[in-house]
Amino acid sequence: MACMEDVLRVYQQAYDARYPQVCLDETSKQLLTHMREPSPMKPGKPKREDYEYERRGTCSIFLACEPLSGKRFVQASPQRTRQEWARFVHELIEKQYLEAEKVILVMDNLNTHTTGSLYETFAPEVAERLCRRLEIHYTPKHGSWLNMAEIELGILGRQCLDRRLASLDDVQAEMYAWQSERNQAKVTINWRFTTADTLIKLKRLYPSIEQ
Repeated sequence: MACMEDVLRVYQQAYDARYPQVCLDETSKQLLTHMREPSPMKPGKPKREDYEYERRGTCSIFLACEPLSGKRFVQASPQRTRQEWARFVHELIEKQYLEAEKVILVMDNLNTHTTGSLYETFAPEVAERLCRRLEIHYTPKHGSWLNMAEIELGILGRQCLDRRLASLDDVQAEMYAWQSERNQAKVTINWRFTTADTLIKLKRLYPSIEQ
């Protein structure tokens, strides 16, 4: 069962490369192209962009980050399906964390974020192998702010996806460049909200016992 304390206990664990703590989240990006080519910036003149644009559909953005080591991995997909999520998790486990004994995965409890998606996408023996190397912790309902991948998605949006991009390839290229630069800098997340804080700041949410 998803609960806040469970996720916070994960965040309080010390770094261990054998059991990396990974947060995963996803969002969407609308694909837009210019109706007229923008005028480039010149000395004394800012870049000018026509307000009209053409819609080219949407794509899904998957992001996983390891807050304690400063790693993050991004991927753009044509749509949001169980299979797209499963393939992203497969790449995380079998490529990015091949040497890890088990990946401690924190994510929202969406209908696609289940081990069943792995079995729908891969052969049973592959899905079983992936499941054995996963330890999943779901954020509670209305508690998506506990997922540190949301922080990274916000930064990705401001630094990389805050402009018109016309195709899936354009989105992926921009995100890979962002991922590479941010990983080289090893930007970590210093999470300070602990289980003890919940008893103070969220006291109203806990039942009181009267003598």
